Amino acid sequence: MRVIVIGGGILGTAHAWAAIERGQHVVQLEREAEARGATVRNFGLVWVSGRSTIELRAAQRSRDLWHGIAKSVPGIGFRAIGSLTLLRTQEEVAVAEEVMTRSDADERGFSLLEPGAVLRLNPALRGKFLAGLHCARDAAVESRVALPALRLHMKKTGRYTFVANREARAIDTASEGVSVRVDDGEVYRGDAVVMCAGAAHGGLTRELLGNFPVRRVRLQMMQTAPLGEELTTAIADGDSLRYYPAFAGEALDALNAVQLQEPTAADRKMQLLCVQRLHGGLTIGDTHEYTEPFAFDVDEAPYRHLISAAEELLGHKLPPVVRRWAGVYSQCTDPNQIVYRHQPAPGIWVVTGPGGRGMTLGPAIGEDTADLMNL
Repeated sequence: MRVIVIGGGILGTAHAWAAIERGQHVVQLEREAEARGATVRNFGLVWVSGRSTIELRAAQRSRDLWHGIAKSVPGIGFRAIGSLTLLRTQEEVAVAEEVMTRSDADERGFSLLEPGAVLRLNPALRGKFLAGLHCARDAAVESRVALPALRLHMKKTGRYTFVANREARAIDTASEGVSVRVDDGEVYRGDAVVMCAGAAHGGLTRELLGNFPVRRVRLQMMQTAPLGEELTTAIADGDSLRYYPAFAGEALDALNAVQLQEPTAADRKMQLLCVQRLHGGLTIGDTHEYTEPFAFDVDEAPYRHLISAAEELLGHKLPPVVRRWAGVYSQCTDPNQIVYRHQPAPGIWVVTGPGGRGMTLGPAIGEDTADLMNL
């Protein structure tokens, strides 16, 4: 079978990978020279710890798939580093204690550590906190280099072609298969099409789907110079408890009732997430904005808040910030779905809206679509 994948981001590449793994031939079309959207503007975190119950199976499977992929493609930079959510108040500790009593705590790799144990696990954390919720299942990949490494590996099979700087303008079906016309007039023919257009909700995506339950979300993030020491786990602060569904419960309700977020964090629906890149710098974020039109520039207040929170947990000043950026991702608004997947016509699938979980769930989503397509 010949599969045409539209979109060069993590979802498109995960679908290409799944098809190649099943012995299919793949042509992948990308409207730019490289993916430039949320795929490269993220933490590269494979985040199992905070996933909801309906997401957990996919997150665990995807984490295992990343681990397996890394054996063939070490260039993706997969590291099974785990994470620490650092808790600064008794109310935050109570949320972690409640989570530890649940039946899936072991499955998620949770353990609740006192400060001394946190320091032994991650000696870079010399700041102020009462405890740390450790998740051994969390991991990281290098989002800015993972996709080129995956494409190079797929190309070596002789069954994969990546076509850059081509935007899909039309998809047609016929008894003999499907065809995709791109903006220079060339037509690519195959047996099936998978469209993963990311946050581009207009154009061909709108033509195929009409109105669909997906929204766009904007975030701000930053990158520091090398830390000068190893950060052995990813880290999060207690604000992250508010935004990940795995932590919902009576203790979180009590936390929200008595412990208000700092105004900038509350206004921007912020959490601190931090992961060290292979070059030693820290990727730090993030914010969440849901109302369009989004600003074209970045706001300094969230960065000041993130720097202050990170320095409190590290116990010293951060290295200089060398990059700041904004990104937009696509989020399915149906709480019962981890992604929006729809077949608008025979041989045509549209997959979008992983909601900031593309790096975490991408391989599993690609595998599930491949199963539905009987690849």
